[in-house]
Amino acid sequence: MTTRGKPGRVVRIDDETWAAYGELCEAEGTSRADDMRRHVFARINAWREAQAKQAAVLRRAAKLSD
Repeated sequence: MTTRGKPGRVVRIDDETWAAYGELCEAEGTSRADDMRRHVFARINAWREAQAKQAAVLRRAAKLSD
């Protein structure tokens, strides 16, 4: 089931892991979908920050070599 017009995705996870993940999320007061979205967003943000830092290093190195 999808909400808010967002497409659904298929993730293959064994039943035991999926059930345990559901218990963990319930204990934390969240849903599996929300937890996965937050994880994905956090990974993307960290990756973008690393890219920006690397680009800044390259710009600085290019400026110093001029």
